[in-house]
Amino acid sequence: MGLFTGLVTLPLAPVKGVVRLAETLTEQAEAQLYDPGRIAAEMQQIADEVADGEITEEEAAAREEDLIRRLNEGRDRGYRPRG
Repeated sequence: MGLFTGLVTLPLAPVKGVVRLAETLTEQAEAQLYDPGRIAAEMQQIADEVADGEITEEEAAAREEDLIRRLNEGRDRGYRPRG
């Protein structure tokens, strides 16, 4: 990058930083939303809540459907947990 190009694009640096921050936050949010390990833990929590009588079977089924939808959506989007 030449000196002139650097000076001309300097005012855009904060915008580029904000865009990169938004991309990073989106990646982290998707990692939490679609992480199979996290989804499995949430499934176990639902089972525990049913066993403790905190929620009904119907409530559990609805929440489990949502978790399965998230898991499938993550796979469809090509989400792969970072190793």
